[in-house]
Amino acid sequence: MKLGVIGYGGRISGVINEIIKYDPDCRITAIADVKKFDISENGKDNALKDVHFYDTADAMLDTESLDGILIGTRCSMHTEMALKVLPRGIPLFLEKPVSTNMEDLRRLKHGFETGLSQVLVSFPLRVTSIVKLVKEIIASGKVGTIEHVQAVNNVPYGGVYFHNWYRDENETGGLFLQKATHDFDYINDVLQLKPESVCAITSKQIFKGDKPAGLKCVDCEENRTCEESTAFAEKDIREAWPYCSFAEDTGNEDSGSALIRYETGMHVSYSQNFFVRKAAGSRGARFMGYKGTVEFDFYTNQVKVFMHHTPRVETYDIDPGEAHFGGDATLAANFVQMMKGSEAPISPLGDGLLSALLCLKAKESAKTDTFQKIEW
Repeated sequence: MKLGVIGYGGRISGVINEIIKYDPDCRITAIADVKKFDISENGKDNALKDVHFYDTADAMLDTESLDGILIGTRCSMHTEMALKVLPRGIPLFLEKPVSTNMEDLRRLKHGFETGLSQVLVSFPLRVTSIVKLVKEIIASGKVGTIEHVQAVNNVPYGGVYFHNWYRDENETGGLFLQKATHDFDYINDVLQLKPESVCAITSKQIFKGDKPAGLKCVDCEENRTCEESTAFAEKDIREAWPYCSFAEDTGNEDSGSALIRYETGMHVSYSQNFFVRKAAGSRGARFMGYKGTVEFDFYTNQVKVFMHHTPRVETYDIDPGEAHFGGDATLAANFVQMMKGSEAPISPLGDGLLSALLCLKAKESAKTDTFQKIEW
């Protein structure tokens, strides 16, 4: 099967590796990317040597006969590129966030409702072995109906959002859209309930300062004492994360929290942080019913069930898998089956739209100090 790529970056190349691992008959035949010459030169001795390169997505779509398309551009272009694909009826793998602002999100919703393509959104967390086990335990009734959720994402590699292009909020749409979109998605998928309103708050307490805009770590006189300096990191980190995270042009909040009310009246509390490091990293949730609590953490690869009325705790150790805790492999397999016409997307665009809507409403709530209804 022939794959076309719009925006060939590190994330999409990793997904394609998983696709080819699952089905070696899949191959990249076309790439549309503004950096096509660099990609072609770097890939001339590997799987990209026979690929057709294009300046624009339109040129590729009008020329090639493709079985599937993957979009891996920068975030602000996800909607624009998806709208070019949707009318063509070609299966689409779309990176998250699906949109970075409300105008684009409404346009994408309309394009989805009138389009022909099936869309798989890059939400690997919902299909990990850990989350699937949590869903199984909850479905069994062991802990009762879920009436409260506490979720966290303490990101030990948070420097990525302050050292390179991710620091530009015009590109990212803010860190709810960058990280919480994954967490909101798996929570929605586990609960199978409709979110009705959200309130949120963000803080920028650490990654701010008066260093000159555009300052690079290698040029800073404090690069030997700064805990965030990348001046002496390995070459790939040094080149990928070049900028001072304490400069006046460093964007993004460094922590944020949200409360989400669902249709039954229950609510979820969620908090994310981007300046913890090393063993302080954690990502997971507690789902609480009257009979018991089930919790998990992607970093420990464990699921625990605490029974409330009997002295019993069950612990499950989970094989973490590889990329995104094994979720990428599952998405890749599903996309191949979508191209063959034998499966529907397991993380469809409708869910991607809802998660992005939640994130944008949380962002608006934090900006205005108001509750926001989850509506279009």
